[in-house]
Amino acid sequence: MHERETIEVELLLQAIHQLTGYDFRDYSRPSIMRRIHHRMKMNQMDSVSILQNEVFTNEEMLHQLLQDFSINVTEMFRNPLFFKYMREEILPIFKELSEIRIWHAGCSTGEEAFSMAILLKEAGLLEKSKIYATDMNEEVLKIAKEGKIPLSKMKNYTKNYQLSGGKQSFSQYYTTDEEYAYLQEDLVKSISFMQHNLVTDQSFNEFHMILCRNVLIYFNIGLQNKVQKIFFDSLSAGGILGLGHRETLQFTDVCKFYETKSIEHQIYKKKEIRYDE
Repeated sequence: MHERETIEVELLLQAIHQLTGYDFRDYSRPSIMRRIHHRMKMNQMDSVSILQNEVFTNEEMLHQLLQDFSINVTEMFRNPLFFKYMREEILPIFKELSEIRIWHAGCSTGEEAFSMAILLKEAGLLEKSKIYATDMNEEVLKIAKEGKIPLSKMKNYTKNYQLSGGKQSFSQYYTTDEEYAYLQEDLVKSISFMQHNLVTDQSFNEFHMILCRNVLIYFNIGLQNKVQKIFFDSLSAGGILGLGHRETLQFTDVCKFYETKSIEHQIYKKKEIRYDE
């Protein structure tokens, strides 16, 4: 990235922050640049400055760019062996709890949160569990709250479910019409979908498990540290943290306060120690 374009990008991100309150200034630059260049190409713009001017004068352009910056790649039982480990090694730990609180941060359209609800149901834990699924993007949250998934995706999701150790008929968890699969009402009702921005918002509860998978790879090191502190403060002693397979607690300020449960699946357990000790 040339020096001029670097300055233009900084000014664009500053403008977006002041106009909307959304702060992308500490997002990974290669990731942000891919999205900026995509929007420039789609609208035949020659420079970031032209895009910035459009952002100031065209509300629809600002909306489109915010959607470009929002990461919405997800699927049910994504990385099935992660969920298999959860099923076999982690959920049994929670059986003695009277209440189980789980936070899915960066939930997109909710598929991974729905996957966890199915795991909890099969473990006999759903009725005493509450899943909080959050995302900065209001539009994907509206989709998630409907509990419906394009039918074309269900074949792949069924395969993922089976690879995750699922022994039931996956089709028992939904009904269908010609276009969509509609998840069972008890699965949908077990999840509270809420807007929350990891960059600007703080902890809002204490959780026994936090899952934030394939979100932190889009943040720079400083922002990753900030978010990991929020997660640490939000986890109960002995709580579980699950990250994406390309993410790690290594090199973060809170790393020493966790023990590794699975390096393969990036699953960690918070030690029973305070952050300031």
